[in-house]
Amino acid sequence: MGPKAARDAAAEIVARLRAAGHQAYFVGGCVRDLLMGREAKDFDVATSALPDQVLALFEKTFSVGAHFGVVLVSSGEIVTEVATFRSDGAYSDGRHPDAVRFSTSPEEDVKRRDFTINGMMLDPVNGSVLDLVGGRRDLELGLIRAIGDPGQRFTEDKLRMLRGVRFASRFAFDLEPATERATEQLAPFVNQVSRERVRDELTLMLTEGRARRAFELLDSTGLLAQVLPEVVRMKGVEQPPQYHPEGDVWVHTLMLLAGLPAGCSAPLGWAALLHDVGKPATFRIAPDRIRFDGHVEAGVLIAEEICRRLRFPNHEAEQILSLIANHMRFADVQKMKESTLKRFFRLKEFDQHLALHRLDCLASHGSLALYDFAREQFEALPVEQVRPSLLLNGKDLIEAGYRPGPQFSAMLTMAEDAQLEGAVHSRDEALALVEKHWPKI
Repeated sequence: MGPKAARDAAAEIVARLRAAGHQAYFVGGCVRDLLMGREAKDFDVATSALPDQVLALFEKTFSVGAHFGVVLVSSGEIVTEVATFRSDGAYSDGRHPDAVRFSTSPEEDVKRRDFTINGMMLDPVNGSVLDLVGGRRDLELGLIRAIGDPGQRFTEDKLRMLRGVRFASRFAFDLEPATERATEQLAPFVNQVSRERVRDELTLMLTEGRARRAFELLDSTGLLAQVLPEVVRMKGVEQPPQYHPEGDVWVHTLMLLAGLPAGCSAPLGWAALLHDVGKPATFRIAPDRIRFDGHVEAGVLIAEEICRRLRFPNHEAEQILSLIANHMRFADVQKMKESTLKRFFRLKEFDQHLALHRLDCLASHGSLALYDFAREQFEALPVEQVRPSLLLNGKDLIEAGYRPGPQFSAMLTMAEDAQLEGAVHSRDEALALVEKHWPKI
């Protein structure tokens, strides 16, 4: 279902609420996006109707947060969030209100929200905007401004500091000065937010197409030192100028982030950020040049800890670590044996490995010779040549008279390498090769 269908479904909900005597508007990010001429994907509704009244008015509903005034209304495949006007009590956990008080006042409702650009309501019938917080002005000025006292807004919900940075980077806006100062002052408290929510915000920053701006803001506000101190350690770590004329590891990393396209995968975004995270720990000045011996292995260990700390799903963590572990292998791609090259191409989501290498080159020496070679070879080789049906397996070795043991792995690897190299073409040829190197006892 597209945006028009989502808007129509939400407009129908507003119409039914109003017909029943309640106030109802579009609210939040959809209003902001419509005013900016952007495509709004999700349409939320705010209403004076109480949750029980919403539940009674619509046939297919889900009471996912009725104690906070939130009901999901289903219209076919489209689900619309309908929230009762409310004011919030104290936020003891720094994330959610302890209690809420339902209201019939849209003004009360918007004043508890995060930023002015997200605090506007829209009448879908006549298109008029109810702006009680100065959101339209801040859209024109290009400002992310907290509603009311920014210190209070961020004390209520520490995640709002990360969201403010994300909105500023996504829209190329500035943080309004008081909002920025409050972020700097309260940055040490951001770790009260669940690690999963921190991870999700950072992932959005990495994949929305303005990652460099986001991480520069995270750094300048002090948030980066709190959520990813390992990345801050890249600053000031010099690199050999003959390979990295762009500057230190932090500058190099920012340049990679600048190249990340909107919509890139989460593992690629995180690998771009962390691919050189092992360099600060391995920096040394050798007689010939600056060196980072073992930085890949060190980086994998550090990234593994970050993935564990931020509770990444296993499949994403594995891909991030694979991208980091293999990013230096492209240096040898033109010298690899055919079997080694084909095994390299077997890496899961190899297009992501290519993309990371391309970003790495463009953010340093600028030569894409190795990237072009690897990409052309990868695209030219049919899948059946990269992953052919094996000519030989363990059962074949047993039938040939070999006793099972640890040598089987080396024997089968030799046979498969020969197959990938085109040196053997049948089971008998593969077995003859093995028997030549491993005589039967």
